[in-house]
Amino acid sequence: MKGIFSIGLLIISNTFMTIAWYGHLRFKHYSWGANLSLFAVILISWSLAFFEYLFQVPANRIGFKDDGGPFNLVQLKTIQEAVTLIVFMIFSAIVFKQKFEWNHIVGFLLIVVAVYVIFKKW
Repeated sequence: MKGIFSIGLLIISNTFMTIAWYGHLRFKHYSWGANLSLFAVILISWSLAFFEYLFQVPANRIGFKDDGGPFNLVQLKTIQEAVTLIVFMIFSAIVFKQKFEWNHIVGFLLIVVAVYVIFKKW
């Protein structure tokens, strides 16, 4: 249960992170964001990143083996990277209408293979 909760928090965290890192690229398409200075955009992104950390830190604490969770440090990082890519793919497809080419899909699938390799008991 801690593992699922940890992954859920990572999904929420990465949603805020993706919006903070890439969402500002769409600000100019809205009347309120058309004339924002770079400094204003940075402040907005930092504000969003604050919420990322509100979920990221507990996700890692709850999921970490030394704190009673099911994952070691490498597994936690691998999950985080896979979640980041999944959230990014969804975000870029919805917000930016990004079309994914075959090489993008293959690259993301290789990351899924990396998750398998990290979790596999050899």
